[in-house]
Amino acid sequence: MKVVYQICCGIDVHAKSLVACLIFSDGRKEIRNFSTMTDDLLRLRDWLVAAGCTHVAIESTGVYWKPVFNILEDRLKVILVNPEHVRALRGRKTDVKDAERLADLLRHDLLQPSFIPPPEIRELRELTRFRDSLVNEQTAIANRIQKVIESGNIKLGQVASDALGASGRAMLRAMAKGETDPFKLADMARGKLKEKRSELVRALTGRLTSAQRFVLGELLTQLEQLEATQERVNKEIDQHIASPDHPKLARSRDILDSIPGIGPRVAEIVIAEIGIEMSEVFPTDAHLASWAGLCPGNKASGGKRLSGKTRKGNTYLRSALTQAAWAAARKKDCYLSAQYYRLAGRLGRKKALVAVAHSLLIIIYHVLDSGRSYTELGGDYFDRRHTERERAYFIRRLQMLGLKVNVEELSEEAVEEGIPKAA
Repeated sequence: MKVVYQICCGIDVHAKSLVACLIFSDGRKEIRNFSTMTDDLLRLRDWLVAAGCTHVAIESTGVYWKPVFNILEDRLKVILVNPEHVRALRGRKTDVKDAERLADLLRHDLLQPSFIPPPEIRELRELTRFRDSLVNEQTAIANRIQKVIESGNIKLGQVASDALGASGRAMLRAMAKGETDPFKLADMARGKLKEKRSELVRALTGRLTSAQRFVLGELLTQLEQLEATQERVNKEIDQHIASPDHPKLARSRDILDSIPGIGPRVAEIVIAEIGIEMSEVFPTDAHLASWAGLCPGNKASGGKRLSGKTRKGNTYLRSALTQAAWAAARKKDCYLSAQYYRLAGRLGRKKALVAVAHSLLIIIYHVLDSGRSYTELGGDYFDRRHTERERAYFIRRLQMLGLKVNVEELSEEAVEEGIPKAA
């Protein structure tokens, strides 16, 4: 088998230690053990550089590969490998053998590298994923608050559309401090919620124990702290994107913001997960859709398709695009909303949403690759593409209603002016 890299290294990484196997051009192997402390990782790098090593392969193991990658990437070409692609046979797995296997496969260029974005994108990813965890925590606390007040027979959520809005929080905070008079609590309503005062009085008539009031107060405090933290994270993300050191990030966010359903926050997640250099990382839009897990699966045997279920892919990107697809589906006179309603009747809403998310990802690929903003095709795009089919459909429907149809072509002037109303 042809040798592609003359001197290369495979590294098996663990939490406290790593095993490195260095292969030389004559096939000789040298194996060394290192700890994962920074000084030992620097010794590892110096050893590889002194030996003339050019490429290093690391198996993706939790987060333990990250410090090794960060220290080696300045001097060496580091390839991160999916463990599923290099899994050892049962009974033949040791740390040394894992490192040797990685080095052998790398030497013959038989490893498929994972996508690792540049440092500025990795920093943005750290921030956006932290923000995502904050949002999940806020959702969990909001659900917990709802359970606590329901346990005390407080039905605020059944009257107010947002139980944790300005009015709802004022009432909940008062209840946590010991207020029990439903009339005083109902007087805290603001805006349109004032019109529901009588319903509020009934909904706020309940019995919260002292323990429930204490828990409610602590949960409200936690929720406010999380919201304040999220606000600071948003500011940090804005500063990172607006930094003069990364001029392309702000431009890319503005381009993505032009796509229906994608706002600035979703655009930040997209950039953090896939970067901004499309063709350099993903040869085609189909490669990107497959990597993200937003295309039909490919499981077939014996000439039969066994399953078309999508795989997990990038969960952060998939979640953000699914939310964006739902927002795009509710826009008027929009190509993506027309696609959603065209598919929902046949496939169901969930599958239609995934299809719209796939279309969004294809659009993202091309607008980032071209550097041009999105051009709306219009809600009548499919009708314009299939004019003859639409005509035949409506004529057939009229005939099914017992009507005789005579079709006459209108002139272009008549079409532009519109069909005159019947007398």
